[in-house]
Formats: sequence, structure tokens, C-alpha cells
Amino acid sequence: MKKMLAAALLAFVAAPALAENVEVVLWPAGQVPGQDKSVQEEIVEEIDQRIGRKVTKVTKPMITVHQPEADKKTGAAVVICPGGGYNILAYDLEGTEVAKWLNDIGVTAVVLHYRVPRAKGDFQIGPMQDAQRAIRLTRQNAEAWGIDPARIGLLGFSAGGNLTAITGVGHDLKTYDVVDEADKLSPRPDFLVLVYPAYLTTKPDGVDLEDRAEVTKTTPPAIMIHAEDDPISCNNSIGFFLGLKELKIPAELHVYPTGGHGYGLRPTEHEVTNWPTVVGKFMEKQGMLKAK
Repeated sequence: MKKMLAAALLAFVAAPALAENVEVVLWPAGQVPGQDKSVQEEIVEEIDQRIGRKVTKVTKPMITVHQPEADKKTGAAVVICPGGGYNILAYDLEGTEVAKWLNDIGVTAVVLHYRVPRAKGDFQIGPMQDAQRAIRLTRQNAEAWGIDPARIGLLGFSAGGNLTAITGVGHDLKTYDVVDEADKLSPRPDFLVLVYPAYLTTKPDGVDLEDRAEVTKTTPPAIMIHAEDDPISCNNSIGFFLGLKELKIPAELHVYPTGGHGYGLRPTEHEVTNWPTVVGKFMEKQGMLKAK
């Protein structure tokens, strides 16, 4: 049985048409901000029975671009931040599976392999540098990838939802020194999608936002998805929504009664399983899915 399960998981991992995807390393060799020069550049992946590929070490941050079929293409793009508590990346559950859904609705999906340095003091800064750089490189390659540089969103799950929020809020922060021409472009996402985001509030039972998540007047429009019974409190989504509402920034908040945490796009009996449809409608209302 174990051999059969392992074979099935390996087949699942191999399912994406990797030859059609484009991998782009975020940083030139030896120029990953804050990285020890002696660190070997590698990504270590394991197979988890529930989430598929589990990335446990990222020292070579990159993006993988998944393109929709030509006749579906809208010109929109979304950079995806998988979750994993800033300890790991749930790479299939909250990465490649999400890319497939986005491709199905005509959106170019850019899966972000960001650093997960939870053990370090400021564990958010490295991932934020990677997210800013990913958005800039996506804009720089807009023509080559057939996308509109003014319709690039950022979507994240759990810790990736935290990264999405702080990158959207802090898009004007200089988190690293200029590397090349790409860094002259804006790292501001055009919209945000936060699915069961974590670490946004100062207290689990409150809605006051952490300093790095404090909404500003230039924060992009956003939609938040959460389940009320999620062990990661829905106050994270509520607090961020209230911050957007106070500044009259377009926002939607969808809190469902049940669903828990970490479901990604996997179908369940809970109503929250319909969140992709809700997010698709939000993107339409924001003018993100119009034909290029």
C-alpha cells in the first residue's frame, strides 16, 4: 500500500506540463539579499501525503510561470504565495493547483518560490524582498509573457496571505538595493487575494493590525476569504478588511461558518470550497479579467 501511495504521489507531482512552464531565478548569483555567500543554492522538496510537494529549504528564490491556453488568455497575471508558516511552502496544495485554476479562467499564474526563514529574527523581510522582486520581474516580462503590466495581482494562503498583505501595504518600502533595470519598476500589486491569512493582527482575539500590515491609502483593492472555525482566527481577515474600509479602498470580506484551515482548492462539503468562484467575480468587478 505504501508503495502504491508513493507512486500515486509521484505521478501527481509529475502531472504539470513542466516543459511548458518558464522558470526565472529572482536574483543574480551571489546577490540574494541578506544571504550568506557560502550557502549552496538549492531547493529541497519532500512529498507530503496531504499537500503534495513540501518545500523545506529555499536558497535560490525563483518564479515559475504557468500560461493559460492562448484562446482563454485575458492578459491578467497573479503571483501566488503558497503558505506554510514561513517554515515550508505547500507547493502543490497552495501553488501549482492554484495555478491550474487561474489558467482555466485565462490568467497567467506565477508561482513564487520564496525564502522561508522562520528561525531568523525578522522572518518576513526575506520573503517580502522575494515578493517585490517577483512582481517587478513579472512587469518587466509583461510583453514577452503576453500580460498587462497594470493587471498583476498577488494571492497568498496563510503565511503566504500574510506575505501578500504586507507586500501590498509596503509596496513603496525599499527592502533591498537595486539589482538591475527590473528594480526601477513598481512592486505594487494591482489587487490582493488573501485566503485564510495569518499573523496580521496584534492579538488573535482582536482586529488591530500589526505595524507591517497597517493599511495605507495606496494599498491595492483586496478580497479576504476565511472560515469562522479556522484555528488561525478570521480576525486576521476582518482586521485587514476594516483597515481597507476605513480608507475607502475597494474590498470584500467573505467569512464562512466552517471549513477550517489549509484546504486550498480541494473540494470539501463546506461552503467555503466555492471561494474560487467568489474571487473570480471580484477580479471581474475590478476589471482584471477583461480581454487584453
